[in-house]
Amino acid sequence: MPFRPGDLRRIAKTRTARFHPARAMAGGFSFDSLNKAQRDAVASLDGPVLILAGAGTGKTRTVTCRISNMLQQGIAPENILAVTFTNKAAAEMKERIGGMVSKKKAEAMTVCTFHSLCVRLLRGGIHKLGYKKNFSICSGSDQVGIMKQLVVRMGGTDEKVKAEAVLAEISRAKNRGIPPQDLEDDFFASLGVAYQNELRAQNAVDFDDLLLLAEQLLREHEDVRDYFRSVYKRVTVDEFQDTNGLQMKLLQQLVGPPYHVCVVGDDDQSIYGFRGAESANILEFERFFPSPKVILLEENYRSTHAILHTANSLIRRNAGRREKSLKSTIAGGEPVRLVGMPGDEEEAVFIAEEILADKARGNLPWEHFAVLFRTNKQSRKIEEALRERKIPYRMVGAQSFYDRREVKDALAYTELLDDPEADVPLLRVLNSPPRGIGQATAMLATDYSREIGASVWRALNDEGFLSQLGTKVRNSIETFTAQVLTSKMKIDAKVMPANLVLKEFLDEIEYLPWLERGCKTDQEKTQRGEGLAEVVSELAKAIERGKSIRKFLDDSALSADREDDDLEKKSGATLITLHASKGLEFPSVFLVGLEEGVLPHQRSVTEGTKDEERRLLYVGITRAQQKLAMTYCMMRMKWGQQVSCQASSFIPELDEEYLIHTTYDDIMGAEADDEELDNFFGGLKDFLGS
Repeated sequence: MPFRPGDLRRIAKTRTARFHPARAMAGGFSFDSLNKAQRDAVASLDGPVLILAGAGTGKTRTVTCRISNMLQQGIAPENILAVTFTNKAAAEMKERIGGMVSKKKAEAMTVCTFHSLCVRLLRGGIHKLGYKKNFSICSGSDQVGIMKQLVVRMGGTDEKVKAEAVLAEISRAKNRGIPPQDLEDDFFASLGVAYQNELRAQNAVDFDDLLLLAEQLLREHEDVRDYFRSVYKRVTVDEFQDTNGLQMKLLQQLVGPPYHVCVVGDDDQSIYGFRGAESANILEFERFFPSPKVILLEENYRSTHAILHTANSLIRRNAGRREKSLKSTIAGGEPVRLVGMPGDEEEAVFIAEEILADKARGNLPWEHFAVLFRTNKQSRKIEEALRERKIPYRMVGAQSFYDRREVKDALAYTELLDDPEADVPLLRVLNSPPRGIGQATAMLATDYSREIGASVWRALNDEGFLSQLGTKVRNSIETFTAQVLTSKMKIDAKVMPANLVLKEFLDEIEYLPWLERGCKTDQEKTQRGEGLAEVVSELAKAIERGKSIRKFLDDSALSADREDDDLEKKSGATLITLHASKGLEFPSVFLVGLEEGVLPHQRSVTEGTKDEERRLLYVGITRAQQKLAMTYCMMRMKWGQQVSCQASSFIPELDEEYLIHTTYDDIMGAEADDEELDNFFGGLKDFLGS
């Protein structure tokens, strides 16, 4: 048998506790503490189960209790698989479950993302599809680099073809099951075929390929499919509304009779259609798995009745949804305010002044407040207003750690020292820092490697190739390959830990000094150095935990996929897009830009996706716990000029019962009464510590 159960286990930090359905547990959960629908979900362990979990209804708590109940009922932890959409969600789910069961059982379960699951499947069986087991995972920048070369090679520069646009089309096609050669645009189709051939030649896959190939492996190879079905007998999928057609096909291959699969999600929060998510997966679940038990979680523990009533009145306008209505456990609440603004500058001033006043009045932390917007460019004026008033804020969506150049290069060098025959990392760093091996030489080496049917590394060490080069280039290549081989031998012979070999190698090639020469500020230099040190440190930790270099690299590649911003590590008011806000909650929310063309976005009208925009607004409303203000502008700065705006067509769909209409002029012109002034200045004194 080509697979070992021991290869399928993940290690996570856990705290020990015991689960019992009738008694409170260390984590504070018990059957008695769950509502009726949650208890039903936790107790329903067999057959297909669909849990429709509305916003703020305790979804995570329900799922973790359900998996803990499986363990309590004697289901082996090795047979439990839970799939999430982000690494952070996977870690949190495992930690929570670890708080209810023994550490040993928690460690034996598999809790991971779809892409991480696919790597597990493919590391053991990708050779059945014609790849070598040591395949590389292409990052976004690697893909762009490959495509840019292909565009140049195939004459696309004359047509001003953007590599990113081609890759986006290829990705959409892959997720819809359309081969690259069938793309509508003939030139894109030819680029798509060349791109796949290039990946295959480099023994590399991209993130879409991970799903495609894993599904193909299970579908075409009965022995592999039967093995994994025998291992993963109980499967749970979180955030199911975000799955696409390919992920559903993978799930169907992974789960066979008697279909012990549980999916959890909310079709009203399906907002990733632009990424290929198909709400039909949750709306038509019965079509994929027979006679599922459907459980509705509708009791909301997050928001006031006023906020939920407004949200419900909006979302029921969507046709074809699964009927449900959030019910608040928090009675009353402040009315929702809808504020008309003259322009986006006044909108920004209003938000900043409100935050200042509310903080002073209630001695609240800055993290109490959040500003939600449809697109990132809407944040600029708000940022300016916050900075002018010295209000600290945290932006969600900053550059990922794994997108930084020095991190990508350090990881590429790590892979190169582990396996010099991996083409993708070799080509990335072949001339970084510059060592006299330019792009022309790299292309010659790549072409030669195809001719002899070997890796680029073999080409660089082949006398037939080297004899074609000038003395200077040849010497540069021989020096470089000797450096790589010397360091690789130190790792293989365990002369010193791999992290120290990597550091020594980077020092030897003077990578950081070269990088620093291109930095514009001391702060940038410091950041580059810290990034390199972090990679070396993380590699050391992985080795200490018994991980191989290959496993460390896989984990790093998967961490770069939809990396989560860790808000807990930042301080200040939160500025965040509506898409990124899903799953979060804030006591006080400002939802800006309720205008036609903004929310709903202009594209939704032409593409027929207005229902998804309505869901996006619904997600934004249900982030608010206590207080919600929504704004729209009469004028907004677009493309460097003031453009008149029309209020969103969603506004008339909001029920008026808990809605207050007001304007910027009304608010700023109103005179505060004596009690309000006393409260404000009293709070301000407390805030200033006087």
